[in-house]
Amino acid sequence: MTNIHSSAVVDPKAQLGTDVEIGPFCLVGPNVKLGGGCKLHSHVVIEGHSLLGTNCEVFPFASLGHIPQDMKYRGEESRLEIGSDNIMREYVTMNPGTQGGGLVTRVGSHCLFMAQAHVAHDCQIGDHVILVNGATLAGHCEVGDHAILGGLSAVHQFVRIGEYAFIGGMSGVENDVIPYGMVVGPRAALKGLNIIGIKRGGLNRTQLKQLREAYDLLFSSAGTLAERTEKVEQGFAGEECVMRIIDFIKSDTSRSITMPKQNVE
Repeated sequence: MTNIHSSAVVDPKAQLGTDVEIGPFCLVGPNVKLGGGCKLHSHVVIEGHSLLGTNCEVFPFASLGHIPQDMKYRGEESRLEIGSDNIMREYVTMNPGTQGGGLVTRVGSHCLFMAQAHVAHDCQIGDHVILVNGATLAGHCEVGDHAILGGLSAVHQFVRIGEYAFIGGMSGVENDVIPYGMVVGPRAALKGLNIIGIKRGGLNRTQLKQLREAYDLLFSSAGTLAERTEKVEQGFAGEECVMRIIDFIKSDTSRSITMPKQNVE
């Protein structure tokens, strides 16, 4: 049974699923859709064309769906789409999309956004992603499944973060991060593979060995990155986890690949 506190302001046009809880002093706009089982603690604001899937939990002073922080935004109708079973802690902010980014910001399911994390306009976030306290995504970023962004890290606009990647706390990420990669530093550099994340992901010893061998060839051998990528692609054809890295590197992107410091090209 839906439970709305008497002090909450919920527009009559908002669509609420079953067993939704809306706490004191929350504000829910007319174009908001809340899936069944969602819980809004006190002082939550959800505006715009915002969709939350089932069983999402939003903590005090989070703001979801207000207009993008983009000077090019001209009031075009855009959306914020959030999957199911997500947790948004205190002061989390998420903005909808813009004309220049496809008009939609998407967040997957089973994600955790810790206090003061920010998701800017047109970001595309996968499942089981974690943004630790104060982690910030600029506009148009892509984050793969199971990636973790450490506290106070900041990701430049249009950067891609591969699946199972790990971003160290207080890192500034200017370029794309390969799947399974680990980057750290004020201007983030690749420091190796995210071994803990790989193990959590259920990869076996053979796959881990292949990833290590491929990583060494990609980032510790002679030649250009393009030449090394071709060599790894030929040598590890059919090895799915390695091919994910190769496909990521070869994808069309506006950013370079984050490299180890000693091998920056």
